[in-house]
Amino acid sequence: MVIRRVSFIEAGSPGLHIFSKFPIPRLGAVLLSTILRERGYEVKAFIEDIAEPDWSFIESSDIVCISTITSTAMKAYGMGERLKALGIPVIMGGAHPTFLPDESLKYADFVIRGEGEYSLVELLEYMEKGTPALTGIKGLSYRDNDGRNVHNPSREFIEDLDSLPEPDFSLVHKWNLSNIYPVLTSRGCPFDCKFCSVIQMFGRSYRFKSVEATLKELKYVASVSKATKFIVDDNFTANKRRTKEILRGMIVERIKMRWSAQVRTDVANDPELLRLMADSGCHTLYIGFESINAGTLEAYNKKQGLEDIISCIRTVKDHGIHIHGMFVLGADTDDVETIRGTADFATDHGIDTVQFLILTPLPGTPLFHDMTESRRLLHTDWSKYDVQHVVFKPWLMSAATLQIETFRAMARFYSWRYILRHLARFDLHYAAIGIFGKTAIHKSLKASSTYLQEANVQ
Repeated sequence: MVIRRVSFIEAGSPGLHIFSKFPIPRLGAVLLSTILRERGYEVKAFIEDIAEPDWSFIESSDIVCISTITSTAMKAYGMGERLKALGIPVIMGGAHPTFLPDESLKYADFVIRGEGEYSLVELLEYMEKGTPALTGIKGLSYRDNDGRNVHNPSREFIEDLDSLPEPDFSLVHKWNLSNIYPVLTSRGCPFDCKFCSVIQMFGRSYRFKSVEATLKELKYVASVSKATKFIVDDNFTANKRRTKEILRGMIVERIKMRWSAQVRTDVANDPELLRLMADSGCHTLYIGFESINAGTLEAYNKKQGLEDIISCIRTVKDHGIHIHGMFVLGADTDDVETIRGTADFATDHGIDTVQFLILTPLPGTPLFHDMTESRRLLHTDWSKYDVQHVVFKPWLMSAATLQIETFRAMARFYSWRYILRHLARFDLHYAAIGIFGKTAIHKSLKASSTYLQEANVQ
């Protein structure tokens, strides 16, 4: 077949949450679009959380690639059905199809598991020229001539991240330069938190872009966008020596930008690192505190204690850097007091913004395996696997209690006191977040009641 036009779709989030106001696209669709554009294809990427897709372009495409995580899978499957009915070949990728390829093949012609940069190029070469053979494309799942699902061996992780192009966001439909700009400088994670799928998706060891390539990309993104840059690495400070080299380079080369990143609490153990972060324009650190319950931290295998969390908050804020704290509620060691205490802890220790996430057993994680084996899953309506809904039977409280108390804890944090405190300081940014948070939480509480009734969750 002749392939000229290719569309990429990143299916949108199923519901409103505290940071819906600041959508950050996953980089997969944009990076793959860039790779295919460089090979001569006409390409557009449609990020549903940013803008409504242009279906006239999509439905005139020769191939459509759909990227999905678990919470967006139902929407992605609907798109797949729509396009297959029009006779357009559909390729699916992302975390959910990687872990559940048999399910995804009901709605797609091909599934690319794991990192797709090489597999997708080889698949399109096969579709156009008949070579290489389907059986030789690693990381590919498909149906054979007898209708049986075939899963080729997994593809090795890409070691040389410098070999990948810089994602071209001009390919994104209705991309606005005011949108938060994501930057990736590494893949993988050596930690093994039970609820996280990063290891299964990107490997247990870190792989890094070189300092030189990272600085080149940061210089470019700083020149094309004044918006906040978000470093989407699972842990930007995994290799502190490398991170310091990047930050020193930003300062020396006068790469001026406001940026945020995800880190662990151990960032507080290195004052020099924090000073370089502040001096290079770091605005906010997104830190996975996960819990204030010692038993829960141990169950999550976080390798950190409450003392580490408190010290981290104090030290980071002493350097003038804001903190977005992320907590995961609902472990077998959590009860109602844990949830309420987490809201008070976040307020008392001056965390700037928070997300209280409901523990969610995502396919591909050890937690999902455990919950499946013990028959504790309430259902597999993937649209509710969004860390906003309880989808399993908790141990020390009812599912309904976990659902409602989590949103009440969010309301406890994003209170009128929070809003007025920031207004008094003329800090309109955080006051606006507080107002948006109250609105989102109010809607979520109303939606929760409907969900609990319809799902018969007790």
